[in-house]
Amino acid sequence: MLELFFSVCRDRRQKDKERDRDKDRERSRKDRERDRDRRDKDRSKKSRSESLMEQQTEERRRQLDEERKKRRIFQDIGRKMLEDPQERERRERRERMERENNGNDEDDGRQKIREEKDKGKELQAIKERYLGGMKKRRRTRHLNDRKFVFEWDALFCIFYCIAFDLDCLRSLFLEKHQVQLYGRGFIAGIDLKQQKRDQSRFYGDLMEKRRTLEEKEQEELRLKKVRKKEAKQRWDDRHWSQKKMEEMTDRDWRIFREDYSITTKGGKIPNPIRNWKEYSLPPHILEVIEKCGYKDPTPIQRQAIPIGLQNRDIIGVAETGSGKTAAFLIPLLVWITTLPKIDRIEDSDQGPYAVILAPTRELAQQIEEETIKFGKPLGIRTVAVIGGISREDQGFKLRMGCEIVIATPGRLIDVLENRYLVLSRCTYVVLDEADRMIDMGFEPDVQKILEYIPVTNLKPDTDDAEDPEKMMQNFESGKHKYRQTVMFTATMPAAVERLARSYLRRPAVVYIGSAGKPHERVEQKVILLMKKLLDVLASGFEPPIIIFVNQKKGCDVLAKSLEKIGYNACTLHGGKGQEQREFALSNLKAGAKDILVATDVAGRGIDIQDVSMVLNYDMAKNIEDYIHRIGRTGRAGKSGMAMTFLTKEDSSVFYDLKQAILESPVSTCPPELANHPDAQHKPGTILTKKRREETIFA
Repeated sequence: MLELFFSVCRDRRQKDKERDRDKDRERSRKDRERDRDRRDKDRSKKSRSESLMEQQTEERRRQLDEERKKRRIFQDIGRKMLEDPQERERRERRERMERENNGNDEDDGRQKIREEKDKGKELQAIKERYLGGMKKRRRTRHLNDRKFVFEWDALFCIFYCIAFDLDCLRSLFLEKHQVQLYGRGFIAGIDLKQQKRDQSRFYGDLMEKRRTLEEKEQEELRLKKVRKKEAKQRWDDRHWSQKKMEEMTDRDWRIFREDYSITTKGGKIPNPIRNWKEYSLPPHILEVIEKCGYKDPTPIQRQAIPIGLQNRDIIGVAETGSGKTAAFLIPLLVWITTLPKIDRIEDSDQGPYAVILAPTRELAQQIEEETIKFGKPLGIRTVAVIGGISREDQGFKLRMGCEIVIATPGRLIDVLENRYLVLSRCTYVVLDEADRMIDMGFEPDVQKILEYIPVTNLKPDTDDAEDPEKMMQNFESGKHKYRQTVMFTATMPAAVERLARSYLRRPAVVYIGSAGKPHERVEQKVILLMKKLLDVLASGFEPPIIIFVNQKKGCDVLAKSLEKIGYNACTLHGGKGQEQREFALSNLKAGAKDILVATDVAGRGIDIQDVSMVLNYDMAKNIEDYIHRIGRTGRAGKSGMAMTFLTKEDSSVFYDLKQAILESPVSTCPPELANHPDAQHKPGTILTKKRREETIFA
């Protein structure tokens, strides 16, 4: 009974659903018909808004149909889930049989259609074959199957001309038909130059006939200007200094670089600066340069500044006293003026925009003086972070905010580790006297400092880093500027190249003169005697004079001895405090002291004006330090004198010293040094005796 009851209920529910479904279909059909009739009536009167409303209505109706369909599918799934298993089996079997019957009926229908088509084709073929409906196809002939046909008529004409009228044949060959290609292509088998001449002659004659007198005069003037311009470009014997910027050719720029001993490598290098006014520097920077008294740029400034303004990494190799400080300061100031000023207290502890590293305190202080001279009129603040001064005072200045930090590696690491300074905003790094920093053992410190700087704004190590247009686009973008790393050095040892490969991206290298060569304006003298200091000092050299020794004790002893004799001498070496160093330098610059006795601490970067002589009381241990020592004189285009005392203990540098003196145009190598056995070969060279010099013992 229960099964019967459930089956009756199920059938009734099924019938109700089918009835509802039929009602829905009928209702939707009536709605569609009603809408269709309404659209037919109002189609001519509809506006754009009504058509839009109709589309929305149609879309809504389509959505309702989809919802009904989904609801129907959902109801079917629910009904199937509530079905009795046996009933489900019967239903599936019934549906399977219906599908098979439908499939067989379709196959039978396809077979009948195929047979009818075949019969039709067969009847058509019989009609064409036997009732004259078949057309005769034309035979196709291939290129290889062509039948040769002798042109008797043409041959007869030729024989006729030869026999009766030779003038006709002669005119045929003399007056050839000219094929006009209208400036495109050439005829094969004929000289190309001859064809060009013939074509130009043809078009020239044609245009000559068509032109009026005025057009002919204009054409003559145009050709005259073209010939004049070509002649001017072909040869212009004027010197580059007599030409305007726009008239400079590649040849002029090559001569310009040769005149100033500028050598470059590394991608697209911009043209150097001829003078300050011609180059497109910002007006406020030009005013500062004029106030500082820079009349003409030095060779390193001429080439390094244009490269620096392109936001490219630079390696500058130039002699001491060549103006390297301004070469990296001017692009740095242009860079900083494009960035927002650090005025708010909240921004003061974010760190500087630029960091300048120097190997010694004296060089850092000298760079600070130059930076203040340039940056103070522009409102750019500078802080020096060096040893010998209270770290707390430096930390207070850093907290107040600054755009540029000038530091020595040791003190800068101390400040960074103690959280007095962060470099999260630093986008410009300068390594001055990089070779000296590496010689003093600062390479790990420099690498550690560079690791404090963010790497998110590094240049890509691709050709884009050498493309000036892309670099300038990034520079002018204002945000996410690439980090710029600049390295200046007097020599280029392997350690400096290794550091450059690690931290510089596709740098432009600028050589001024020859790297590691002595100053050309410094006359070098060598005295091979025990000690002759007093005779040299009494020979009439004007102060200031710098005397270099190798040891701190020798520095103090020599200065005291000179003071006892009556000379005003001061000392500068690593054992002195920072205040004592500054006091000694200020006395020498002010003229209170005439002689500075120093170690190699003063050998690099110290800029003292009008040093008349550098005396190497103790010869340097290597030729690089010697070159930097004598670079303290002969600066800023002036001449100078460098004198060296040599003893037997200095024989390891005799060869390099001899070569340095021979390469100098204003120096003469003494015969004692030139003929010395240790000056004939480089140290470490293994010599082999000639056969005639060997002694054979019997």
